Amino acid sequence: MTTLYIVVPCYNEEEVLSKTASTLLKKFEQLSKEGKIAPQSKIVFIDDGSKDKTWKKICDYHKINPTSFGGIKLSRNRGHQNALLCGLLTLRDRADAIISIDADLQDDINAIDSMLDKYEEGCDIVYGVRSKRDTDTFFKRFTAESYYKILEKMGAKVIFNHADFRLMSKRALNCLSMFKERNIFLRGLVPMIGFQSDIVTYERSEREAGESKYPLSKMLALAWEGITSLSIRPIRMVTTTGAIIFALSIIMLIYSVVRFFMGATVSGWASLAVSIWAIGGLQLLAIGIVGEYIGKIYLESKARPRFIVDEIILDDDEDEDEDDE
Repeated sequence: MTTLYIVVPCYNEEEVLSKTASTLLKKFEQLSKEGKIAPQSKIVFIDDGSKDKTWKKICDYHKINPTSFGGIKLSRNRGHQNALLCGLLTLRDRADAIISIDADLQDDINAIDSMLDKYEEGCDIVYGVRSKRDTDTFFKRFTAESYYKILEKMGAKVIFNHADFRLMSKRALNCLSMFKERNIFLRGLVPMIGFQSDIVTYERSEREAGESKYPLSKMLALAWEGITSLSIRPIRMVTTTGAIIFALSIIMLIYSVVRFFMGATVSGWASLAVSIWAIGGLQLLAIGIVGEYIGKIYLESKARPRFIVDEIILDDDEDEDEDDE
């Protein structure tokens, strides 16, 4: 039987955590009765520096049912991707496979059965993919689908309509640990691993309680992180645009000289002002994009830990020491 761990990143999720814990426990009991998972399988919550009672609740679940629930507490908030990475890397030696899922349980946990079936068939990675986006607003649906298409155009390989609901085998997780970059975008890193993979489709539901931890600002930040972490095409686009504008300026220079000798000078401060503003804006944009990549190089060169673990509660008789990565 498969030793399965489920990793659940949490940030200020006290309102929804009770529902999440009970729902996942029922699913575990069902899978155990069907003989799909081993008795040592576990649900582990990753507390990403929450400011509410999230960690207290996680500790309570562990005390009540230490064989089914565990927890990892980060020393401070490090962001969803780093919290998720912490769970995957910390637990990879304990499990045959790990499934990651968000605490709001908008992802359909019944897809876990199909993920395990795919794993038993030999897949090292199984992606949970949304079959449709009917529950999203038009704006969110349009921007999300456009983003995936932009990433594809940028040369980044991502799974369309896939977030962070996936199964990864121990072999895939060991390979993931070889990626040492500090700018993490797991949706782009995981497909780079390769190995046999497949998808499982499901319908995403509404959030049970609490507020989304991904408002528009964070979604845009994650989108930009994904583009700049996986592709250098934005810099190439700046170079191409600069070359085109330079060529146009040469053409305009030749045109102006010809018009001058023809005695037909062109007076037009408006067109000149617009050109100056356009070129100035383009230069600032180019500097900003180049600066973004330089900033990433700066952070990578420091090799700071991606997360620091404050406390781990997994076993009945002992708590593990803190660790960092």
